Amino acid sequence: MGGAALAAALAAAAPAARAQEPAAGPALRVAHYDFAITLPDSGASFRGAATLTVWRPRAADTLALNLVGLAVDSVQVNGRAVGARRTADRLFVPLPPGAGDTLRVRVAYGGTPDDGLIIRQDSAGRWTYFGDNWPNRARHWLPTVDRPDAKATVSWRVSAPAAETVVANGTRTGEADAPPLAPGGAPRRVTRWNEIHPISPYLMVIAAAPLVETPLGETACGYGSSSRCVPQMVYTAPEQANYMPGPFAAADSIVTFFGRLIAPFPFEKLAHLQSSTRFGGMENATEIFYSDQAFRRHAMNTELISHETAHQWFGDAVTERDWPELWLSEGFATYFQELWTRYSRGDSVFRSELARNRERLLADPRVAALPVIDTTESARLMALLDANSYQKGGWVLHMLRRELGDSAFFRGLRIYFHAHEYGNATSDDLERALERASGRSLRVFFDQWLRRPGYPELTVRWTYDAAAHAVHVRVAQGDRFGYFRVPLTVALTDAAGDTQRATIDVAAAAETPATIRVTLPSPPTALVADPDVALLARITVP
Repeated sequence: MGGAALAAALAAAAPAARAQEPAAGPALRVAHYDFAITLPDSGASFRGAATLTVWRPRAADTLALNLVGLAVDSVQVNGRAVGARRTADRLFVPLPPGAGDTLRVRVAYGGTPDDGLIIRQDSAGRWTYFGDNWPNRARHWLPTVDRPDAKATVSWRVSAPAAETVVANGTRTGEADAPPLAPGGAPRRVTRWNEIHPISPYLMVIAAAPLVETPLGETACGYGSSSRCVPQMVYTAPEQANYMPGPFAAADSIVTFFGRLIAPFPFEKLAHLQSSTRFGGMENATEIFYSDQAFRRHAMNTELISHETAHQWFGDAVTERDWPELWLSEGFATYFQELWTRYSRGDSVFRSELARNRERLLADPRVAALPVIDTTESARLMALLDANSYQKGGWVLHMLRRELGDSAFFRGLRIYFHAHEYGNATSDDLERALERASGRSLRVFFDQWLRRPGYPELTVRWTYDAAAHAVHVRVAQGDRFGYFRVPLTVALTDAAGDTQRATIDVAAAAETPATIRVTLPSPPTALVADPDVALLARITVP
């Protein structure tokens, strides 16, 4: 897109910008990054040129970019050289006077990154290059506004040895031979990729390595957004190609399942790569990076694939506005992985997975000490990768689904997704969408589960009234984390083997324990609290 159409699109998108440090500022928004990356024949030093399309709705005289460690050779604004100022992690670009205009900022830079772009030799001595940006590590190799709410489209031109396969965000738009870097040097190729949907800088990555492609074909037909189907493929080292498709045979069904549940797949393609990454899997938009060892040990599984694939909707297309609300990414991916487990393996496996996650939560000191929306870790973002963001976030969604019922719950998630697709969202946005779908206020639910630590601790006791043929069930709530308002289901089995269920509304107060009366012809032989694994609580039945 260019010219008047680009300016109109940028003007329409400009209100989404947010004034928060480090930032381009409320009067500036980077709408597109065009990265030209030249990788060496061998070694860890690369050259880069980033051309930024910047929309300036109001007067602003400086563009602040994040860049750490690398040398800046030159900076230009609209083709003219300018003197940019550096700090340890920022590049301040002076801008000419003006407002309501579009600027082109070009930064030529290079060096050896100490993070962000992982450069190493594999076990066969081959050089490999993989972007690994989460949460704010793009700044170690890309000059960007490195925040989750600073979304932009991105294009790539990567010059690499011809023996390497280059994969990047979006669609491959071209490939051509290029001259060697030096006389007698290795043959080279320039590969172009383009992502037309705005994504956060932490999702902007390339891979360059001796990768072999295993096509998975046109998948999830009827559930693609850019075309009728979703092209999927797997890229592996040559030695692991015979392992494919392996668990990726389920990739078609996974994308189809999520497409039916929420919305068509939001991007142009989905590639799965054997890579170098800090994580077991990293949900880069349109190209998921998985750990190298998962392929080498044949340890890939559909649970990991479904988790990372769910992120393409929640995390990539709809991204939390700021890191304390990471549960809007990781909690969603955790629960949608569990929904995939239920769909593919049945209810009993689903409930077992929920029960395991609950036990982990009940034993985790961070869950006891910190809320899901955790504003205490602004300097240690990796600490947010905890059971609060993952398992408790998933449990919040599970309890919401039980509270609202499937129809209102999934209708609310669709409202939320479509309202914020290719943008950013907050927990309040999710709350409003679910309230709209259900016609109910959810403020108490969101406050007690997301904005305070811990969980309810319930003790269930019963007595039998032989004259009335009735069981009286009493639920007392401990006060270690304060009081929660929750529904607790109990299942009572009599001597004949018949089971009755009853749900007790446990009030958020320290008064008399909640009670319920259940008619039963004989004393219960068993009482099971929360038989469907529907409540995050520590439940004791003496």
